[in-house]
Amino acid sequence: MANREPLLNPVPIAELRPTQMTVGLREVEEKRRRWREHDPDKKAAFLGAHMIPTLLGPKKRHYVIDHHHLARALQEEGVESVLVTVVADLHHLDKDAFWTVCDHKSWVHPYDADGVRVGFKDIPKAIAALADDPFRSLAGELRRAGGFAKDTTPFSEFLWADYLRRTIKAKRVEGDFSAALEEALRLAKAPEAGYLPGWCGPVPG
Repeated sequence: MANREPLLNPVPIAELRPTQMTVGLREVEEKRRRWREHDPDKKAAFLGAHMIPTLLGPKKRHYVIDHHHLARALQEEGVESVLVTVVADLHHLDKDAFWTVCDHKSWVHPYDADGVRVGFKDIPKAIAALADDPFRSLAGELRRAGGFAKDTTPFSEFLWADYLRRTIKAKRVEGDFSAALEEALRLAKAPEAGYLPGWCGPVPG
């Protein structure tokens, strides 16, 4: 794999291609709030320190492999372009080969808001088109609350989201997020969650 080389020419967020189906819109809103609270004089430095990792894919399009939530939040806040770090140059591959490589490298997460795997052609063509998965927001909040540790496993929050989706009712997440988070904190300590990345184990009795 090539070294990550920052691309100092900004790339329009509208031209970035996702490698997943969904985001947690509640998490996007939180990132928007933090951006608004940022010192205006330090926003450029923030963008320089939070470059978006991409793959250079077919037709030299940039495919985002992390920070989808940040990209969506910045776009909704009116930021037009971001700096990117190209993790791998795969532009010479045809589309089928490109997605096969992404799949094997865990650079793509083609699962919809119900946790069901879909075809690569179903992945949205724009960051703005990513659908909401409330359980992804719940998983993100669970990590921040100490329910599990940050982990380098690709799409680890989506694995937690899928675990929570199998146990907590969607109506509860959407109707009483705080109660859903309390339930998620209990579930996160269960031995059944031991296979998940960042699992912290049960609380000693």
